[in-house]
Amino acid sequence: MGKKIISAKILAILLFAMSGVVSNSSARVEIDITQGIAEPLPIAVPTYLSSSPEAEALRQNLTRVVMSDLERSGLFAPIDQRAYVQNLETINERPRFADWRLINAQVLIAGEIIPLNDGRIQVNTRLWDVYGSQQLSSIAFKTPADNWRRAAHKISDFVYQSLTGEDGYFDTRVVYIAESGPKANRTKRLMIMDQDGANPVPLTDGLDYDVLTPRFSPTQQQITYLALFDDRPAQVYLFNIATGEQEEIGNFRGMTFAPRFTPDGQRVLMSVERGGNSDIAIMDLRTRQQRLLTTNPAIDTSPSMSPNGRFVTFSSDRGGSEQIYTMNADGTKQKRITFGNGRYGTPVWSPRGDLIAFTRQYKGKFYIGVIRSDGTGERLLTEAYLDEGPTWSPNGRVIMFFREDRPGGPVSLWSVDLTGQNLRRVPTPGEASDPAWSPLLP
Repeated sequence: MGKKIISAKILAILLFAMSGVVSNSSARVEIDITQGIAEPLPIAVPTYLSSSPEAEALRQNLTRVVMSDLERSGLFAPIDQRAYVQNLETINERPRFADWRLINAQVLIAGEIIPLNDGRIQVNTRLWDVYGSQQLSSIAFKTPADNWRRAAHKISDFVYQSLTGEDGYFDTRVVYIAESGPKANRTKRLMIMDQDGANPVPLTDGLDYDVLTPRFSPTQQQITYLALFDDRPAQVYLFNIATGEQEEIGNFRGMTFAPRFTPDGQRVLMSVERGGNSDIAIMDLRTRQQRLLTTNPAIDTSPSMSPNGRFVTFSSDRGGSEQIYTMNADGTKQKRITFGNGRYGTPVWSPRGDLIAFTRQYKGKFYIGVIRSDGTGERLLTEAYLDEGPTWSPNGRVIMFFREDRPGGPVSLWSVDLTGQNLRRVPTPGEASDPAWSPLLP
């Protein structure tokens, strides 16, 4: 793909939408992602073209998913197709840019679907800068026809990356806990779905045991989670998504819980309970050798490793109330980083390495927030009766979590971006909790 040149108008809008601050004091653009967002970028997405009548539903559905992806990001505002002046007949023609400026479109997506003889489709997409009157970039790929939804997500990621310079997060999946039954006796089973809520599929039936805190491997299609049985202590398990195989990690005397993969996918951090106390441990999945990182007479839990593998964050009540700590990956230099009122828990390191997401509880309210690893820059993004379990999109720009709006109310998944804006409910078939976002699919 050649060098992309984005018009100054589009660049300014996108930088402001992502950051809230664009400095004009010098030639250097300074981005501060902690501020609010501007109006989303108006973008035109005509229905993908096709010369095959059999592809009518396919091209309509693919276009609909692309528009939905971009709109839900909060950065883009797809324009109603009924407002379009020009009807594209082929993606190879140069658009009449004046017609698209009339409806205030800043960017135009032109695409086509070509059915192939082997049952696959070829999807071609061109991205146009309307005010710069030039093509920004293009993409073409082949995929099975029944894989059209993933094709749409890949197109959305292409648009997102082309216009922001950062990877997208649309071609991903989310694993979560599907909850059903009375609050005092819930059935909890493992589910997986596309990041937009489509294609939910159960991974466990919830009959023999309940599951909690699922977490994706960053390097392969594998999940770690906590299994709760009636007749023995809770233990950490691995689940292979491709084969459906499950295996217990180790054989411990007490409970193991709060598992999370390390960034290399070769080890798992977890909490280990012994004699009423819990410490942070790490296990090598190849050798099954375990090593304690903390040995403190307090409750240490919810470990998460930094993307560079050098540090671990965790929560502990060693200071009298639950707070967030960091330490070196070998357990040395343990340091408290939160000092606000209330309780802090479930810390999760951003894939970008710049922030740690957390849950805060204070005066009967729960909050999802972020903080730098040195304890500065704390910001609260959400507030509700119960907000818990933050998980990051793979590009570190969006956080998903679960919410209960009132005591005894339904539990559902939500997402919010780093500005604290674009708060949205994530659709699921029933009640849902404990989301975990996958990396971008291969």
